[in-house]
Amino acid sequence: MSEEPFYRIVDESAGRYHATMSTAGPWFAGAQHLGPPSALLVRAFERCAPSRPDAPPLQLSRYTIEILGVVSVGDLEVRTWVERPGRTIEMLAAEMTAGGRAVLRARAWRLAITDTADAAVGAAAPLPAPEVAAPQAERPHGWLPGYLDAVEWRWLDGQWDDLGPGRAWGRLRVPVVEGEESTPLQSLAAIADSANGVAASLPMKDWLFVNTELSVHLHRPPTGAWTGIDATTAIGPTGTGTVTATLFDLDGHAAHIAQELTVRRR
Repeated sequence: MSEEPFYRIVDESAGRYHATMSTAGPWFAGAQHLGPPSALLVRAFERCAPSRPDAPPLQLSRYTIEILGVVSVGDLEVRTWVERPGRTIEMLAAEMTAGGRAVLRARAWRLAITDTADAAVGAAAPLPAPEVAAPQAERPHGWLPGYLDAVEWRWLDGQWDDLGPGRAWGRLRVPVVEGEESTPLQSLAAIADSANGVAASLPMKDWLFVNTELSVHLHRPPTGAWTGIDATTAIGPTGTGTVTATLFDLDGHAAHIAQELTVRRR
């Protein structure tokens, strides 16, 4: 079981980090699962200063990550900037590069925090608690170590190699960045990209179904370390598909996500 953090700081001021083997995905040796780099980009968004000194408290409400290529385990760089400045509404942008090549680009909306507690409506019913879910006993045969071992998984419906909609809880066993306590939003980001695997509808030995992006819409800030996923996959007749999921924390429903898939036989 991996005990390394996802990332070690090489030069914080230059946005340089080293991805450890804890980030490695289960299918390709030396390639990161998108969960850890998503969390690192969210961390960069959280640390991006507002464009206006008179801005009220702001919150990340949506982020989208576009996957430009394989994110290798090893050294990488992250840069972040305000793309659309504003006092109460801002758009942020970020880029991750490795070996001089852009591998991920992301944008996020940051909105003013206001009091709408008496108008809150529409949240999905909570998931059963992680304590009543079945722990993941071991990785499926042939799946590689790394990211899956760095997360504690508990299943309400299905397992990694079961087909169809799935419901699961995940909690990081390691920090996103060495020496730091991961924020709830970083933890959610590290788990959210696993919706494709939680709701896999085709056998991985026969089919390749890779997401080209990930969009997360939050209707409230997440809390705590646990992230729950209730996910479903739809595969179309022309080589594309979508994964849609509802995300939870121990307080209930926090977000919706979507992933676009490219689908083909191996």
